[in-house]
Amino acid sequence: MTLTDEQTDAADRFHAGDHLALQAGAGTGKTSTLALLASRTHRTGRYLAYNKAIAQDAAARFPATVTCKTAHALAYAAIGHRYRTRLNGPRQPSWKTGHDLGITKTIRIGDRDLSPRALSYATLRTVTRFCHTADPDIANHHVPRLRGLEDADHQSQLASVVMPFARRAWAELQSPDAGAVRFDHDHYLKIWALTEPKIPADFLLLDEAQDTNPVVEQIFNAQRDHAQLVMVGDSAQAIYQWRGARDVMTTFHGTPLTLSKSFRFGPRLATEANRWLALADAPLRLAGTDTIPTALGPVEKPDAILCRTNVGAVREVIQLLEAGRRVALTGGGEALRALARAADDLKDGRQTSHPELLLFPTWGDLQDYAGNDPAGGDLQPLVDLVDTHGTGAILNVVNLLAREDTADVTVSTAHKAKGREWNSVKIADDFTPPRDRDEKDSNGEPVPHPIDESEARLAYVAVTRARQQLDLGGLSWVNNHPDGTPTPQRPLGHTPLAGPAGLVRTRRATGSC
Repeated sequence: MTLTDEQTDAADRFHAGDHLALQAGAGTGKTSTLALLASRTHRTGRYLAYNKAIAQDAAARFPATVTCKTAHALAYAAIGHRYRTRLNGPRQPSWKTGHDLGITKTIRIGDRDLSPRALSYATLRTVTRFCHTADPDIANHHVPRLRGLEDADHQSQLASVVMPFARRAWAELQSPDAGAVRFDHDHYLKIWALTEPKIPADFLLLDEAQDTNPVVEQIFNAQRDHAQLVMVGDSAQAIYQWRGARDVMTTFHGTPLTLSKSFRFGPRLATEANRWLALADAPLRLAGTDTIPTALGPVEKPDAILCRTNVGAVREVIQLLEAGRRVALTGGGEALRALARAADDLKDGRQTSHPELLLFPTWGDLQDYAGNDPAGGDLQPLVDLVDTHGTGAILNVVNLLAREDTADVTVSTAHKAKGREWNSVKIADDFTPPRDRDEKDSNGEPVPHPIDESEARLAYVAVTRARQQLDLGGLSWVNNHPDGTPTPQRPLGHTPLAGPAGLVRTRRATGSC
């Protein structure tokens, strides 16, 4: 393996014993680099993978001195196996679990009636949110916000009702024998974290650090006194904050390094990626591989179409099926099936248990909320889809999906495309531009709002999935946005600066902080 200067630098700092935060851009060979570091030392290590599939793949690439596991696998070996019988327990609806916890009455908050079903969901979500944090105790701020009850006073009332049941649920979960709540893997991970475990290793490698939840971050950082810590990730691909994840690289005490040469695509796509990296205020820029002639332009029959939303994915699937194409949907169609069934319930006047829709008694209530309440705007595409095609058509689409290995084209949300790559990619048209402000420019044209950093990160993930061809499609509006002028390519990303409280900050090559 011929090393780049950045990989050589990473190897030197690793063997010097530094704690490292390695920013690895899309396609820059982060796993190969980590395997290289581990192969050039006789010390023992642990590689903490984002999921089981990544851990299994890494195990074949790392030397025998490195154990490749997920954090959950470590927790199961230490504590989780004691709960084996509870892990195999049958699934049951949340309302039944809530009933067993004592949730039997409807509660009115504001102008909403919260049924035992809704309160049961809120209780179980409270426990789940707590398990994803580094907090030692379950508290009011773990109670989720429900649609239609976004007001702070309503949230306080909801917490006062939910917290006694949530504490009861968490107390029952800590018993290995039995309990009302179905025991899952995040529960034993949290129980293990609360024991302040010590992981026996000379060094720890944490992958996908930009999407680490706080409980894993806490476990990882607690090993600093006896092990060298190396985290690797791409801050610009931090797209799961809505699930409780956070970019732990930005506050890590260690030496910042970068991998900026992408072996996935060529210079033209790297320039496009750098535009979104600049908009996301990311700490690196990419250089493409000169021998890969990645083209940007219209693609008539792409290998993959990437969408912003699940609803957008359904629209693409419907259009492709009507055109006679065999279509696969990344992750399958169960999430869409659940939404369609929830819409059916509301149309028939039945309350649904779907977490996004459970506070709406009828479809009309949901239509009104989506169309008139600012907090419900993201539900409008779902309402439009159901009103246009009907739930039967959505369910039919799910039943017609093909496997990826037999499909002509794969449709995916950008979130589910993370970690994937295809030869040719088209961006779907549900990546909408920022809304216009109430002001005009010197030519009398509306001035758009700035591009949101989280949306820029998602766009960066989407455009960097292509190897040979990229059709910018639904993101082409960026060419006309005031902030959308592509930035010059800067393959070497940043220079370390000493920050407050001993933290390491970064300065991009442009000189700004």
